[in-house]
Amino acid sequence: MYKLIFKLVLELISRPSKTWKSLAVEREHGIQEGRNKAQHEHFLSNYVYPFIGLMTVAAFLSICTRQEFDFEYALKSAILTLVSFFGGFYLASYLLGEVWKGLFKQPKDVRLCQSFVGLASSLLYVLEIVRLLLPDFFFLYVFVLYTFYIVWEGAVIYMKVDEGVRMKFTAIASLILILTPFVINKLFVVLMPAFH
Repeated sequence: MYKLIFKLVLELISRPSKTWKSLAVEREHGIQEGRNKAQHEHFLSNYVYPFIGLMTVAAFLSICTRQEFDFEYALKSAILTLVSFFGGFYLASYLLGEVWKGLFKQPKDVRLCQSFVGLASSLLYVLEIVRLLLPDFFFLYVFVLYTFYIVWEGAVIYMKVDEGVRMKFTAIASLILILTPFVINKLFVVLMPAFH
């Protein structure tokens, strides 16, 4: 399973246009064959949740590798990461769905928005894992900006956004993807100071 995740992430980062096309075709086949729900559940349980699990483990291990190991702090870090990215995924999906329906006048499609958020967030997830395990490489976070390009490519191909509103969709969707885990993290720390 993790080998397939790694392969898909690598393809999304290195060849976003081609990868979005194959994902769109795969999604259309699933809809036509009436297995859209099963296909979506498979995507969540074999892509999104394992990725969030990897980030949680990375957060725990990042504390374990320090000279002064503190189990309680490692556990808090793992929980904070889990809540931030799990909640961030669902909040981003919800917000994108509302924008999709309200601003872009498209029919509400929760599965489409969740799939898009999960796939377009792949680079963010990888960067978070690297940041947690290798904190000295924080400068790699500049590559978060590449998320805009991944969303740009997926907008027309996967989401079927009109070319005229592609830039608007890309800006809004990218900001939602990037900011939601960060906002949830900060909100969680404010509401539960013991996690700081």
